[in-house]
Amino acid sequence: MAEEKTGNPAVVGLAGFGMTTLILQFHNVGWCGLGPVVALGIMFGGLAQMIAGLQELKTGNNFGYSAFTAYGAFWIGLSLILILNHYGVYKSSTTDIGWYLVGWTIYTAIMWVGSMRINSALAITFTLLLVGFILLDIGHFGYPVMNKVAGYELMLCALSAWYVMAHLIFADVFGRDVLPVGKPWLE
Repeated sequence: MAEEKTGNPAVVGLAGFGMTTLILQFHNVGWCGLGPVVALGIMFGGLAQMIAGLQELKTGNNFGYSAFTAYGAFWIGLSLILILNHYGVYKSSTTDIGWYLVGWTIYTAIMWVGSMRINSALAITFTLLLVGFILLDIGHFGYPVMNKVAGYELMLCALSAWYVMAHLIFADVFGRDVLPVGKPWLE
């Protein structure tokens, strides 16, 4: 009896992360307002990514479980901060948001090390994410121009996440690797 094929939750997690990251960076460089960011942060980057993380738990993939569940919570949390600021409830200053980002920078540094054991494309994605968080930290603690620099840099991160997603989708659809992801950086 053949084992039933199941979907790979990483494709949804990477799609939600990439899309929400990309649109937030469009905001950070001044191309769009916060409305689409909040909507995506709650639904696609938040809820859908968190569900993907919980599905990763069932596959035994602790890296995917941690990454997708945590970054889903990141997006929901950031959306709540933005909504509460908009309505003047529990307002967060730029520095408050900076401290929120510092916590996520530390988490990302841990995940960055883990990503180096998976493949080059994922390691590149996490390298770009870590650099982006560091730039945002600097931007929120007195050098706001760095938020715009982070915006452009994190657009590359979002596209890198989509590349990894496309690799997984195409490998499934074509039955072979179509997009190379490279060897792990750490053995």
